[in-house]
Amino acid sequence: MTSSPSPSSSSSSSADDRGPLRVASARGRWTLLATVLGSSVVMLGSTVTNVALPHIGADFDADLGVLQWIANAYMLTLAALILLGGSLGDRFGRRRLFVVGIVWFAVASLLCGLAPDTTTLITARALQGVGGALITPGSLAIIEASFHPDDRPRAIGLWSGFGGIGAALGPFVGGWLVDGPGWRWTFLLSAVPALLCLPVALRHVPESVGTPRRDSPAVGPGGRERLGFDIPGAVLGAVTLALATYALTEARDGGPVVLAAAVGSAVAAFAFRVVEGRSNDPMMPLSIFSSRQFRSVNLITLCVYAGTGGFFFLTALQLQIVVGYSALAAGAAMLPNTVLMVLFSSHSGMLAQRLGPRIPLTVGPLVCGAGMLMMLRVGPGTSYLHDVLPALMVMGTGMVIMVAPLSVTLLSSVEAANAGLASGINNAAARASGLVAVAALPLLVGMGPDAYRSGTAFDTSFSRAMPLCAGLLAIGALVAFGTLRQADTSPHPLHGRAHSWLMEPPLVSRFAHHHVVD
Repeated sequence: MTSSPSPSSSSSSSADDRGPLRVASARGRWTLLATVLGSSVVMLGSTVTNVALPHIGADFDADLGVLQWIANAYMLTLAALILLGGSLGDRFGRRRLFVVGIVWFAVASLLCGLAPDTTTLITARALQGVGGALITPGSLAIIEASFHPDDRPRAIGLWSGFGGIGAALGPFVGGWLVDGPGWRWTFLLSAVPALLCLPVALRHVPESVGTPRRDSPAVGPGGRERLGFDIPGAVLGAVTLALATYALTEARDGGPVVLAAAVGSAVAAFAFRVVEGRSNDPMMPLSIFSSRQFRSVNLITLCVYAGTGGFFFLTALQLQIVVGYSALAAGAAMLPNTVLMVLFSSHSGMLAQRLGPRIPLTVGPLVCGAGMLMMLRVGPGTSYLHDVLPALMVMGTGMVIMVAPLSVTLLSSVEAANAGLASGINNAAARASGLVAVAALPLLVGMGPDAYRSGTAFDTSFSRAMPLCAGLLAIGALVAFGTLRQADTSPHPLHGRAHSWLMEPPLVSRFAHHHVVD
């Protein structure tokens, strides 16, 4: 709850400016628009690029490893820095960091679109991820801090629903741009909503900072409240992911550098654990892992999102390279997953609260994996209606069954004051697992550096990869069945009505309390 006074019945601009926002007010609608635009551009950075990869590879004469880096550089910095981004916003102001992230993301997008070579493109993609790490936690935290408690669930529902529409249209519009003016325009035009968001955020979004509970780990000696951020932890987390990604992506060539990267990743991971255990303001407090259910949910998350992350990366390529779809057709082909999530995710979340988590988190991954196995029928000359669509519908149904219950179960595993932190850790874990999957799957299935240039070679590798992706989801289902109790339910359910977060779980606010500055 915000610490500012409740708005009076007066319609004066001063009351609207200082009090908690209402969805029906002009400033409330502008604030929603800014947060929707901000979160949408971050999601587009994850979804649009995959359909453009074959064209990027052809333009730069790049091998598969380069395409992996173009996809993963964004996810690397986003996953590594998203918790730090939330902490920085809580300390220095969420609107301020949100605006910085918007400008950063827009500049990086323009750099992507103008990149003269793959090195510049990969670097710019990493910079995009930094901007995304500033935008993503801030967009929802702004809504939590700014809106009146009575309007907050509706505001979050609108934010999630409109974000889902953006996620659904992203691959479609991206494919149209790739087939039309070219892949560079997928990056150049992604800067447009970011730049449109900037004046709206500066003029209408209220500033807020986080105020942790006095019994939280962020309380210093003598009861002094402290809002810290963990730079060493963020650096070590990023180094761990970067070295692991490099080792997996370049492992097909071998050599001492790859071995050194693998060893360095393990050392950095160990150092990260030590630093988090000793830090006064850890980015990832180890005490939160004392909950068995929290550990189980995150293990399920790692399995589920590794499988789905690898699936979406490879399927966008399979549809174009093997089946012969245009980029537009490939992007449009993936719409059923998002549509199903938007329409039915809220119902599955409520069902999990009534029945408990074990059944949906066991059945959902298995159904999703079955859809992946059905993709084995997709090859040269296959029919969309008879082969592609049924597989994607089955997989989308599995995601509907499991994604919202995963979030509900996560929130029931921690105290309400730690819900935002738990959600951030889980979101980062999902992104990191997808990152590792994209790096590792081509290596595990023997995909050569030029596999994407040959339909036959890529189809063979795709047929080997789908059982591995399905197997990861099956492992997640086994973990759910073996470790979760059917009676586990959430005392503080997710707000909102629906979401369409295909690549990672939805976020909730980091702090229970907020202070509105203006």
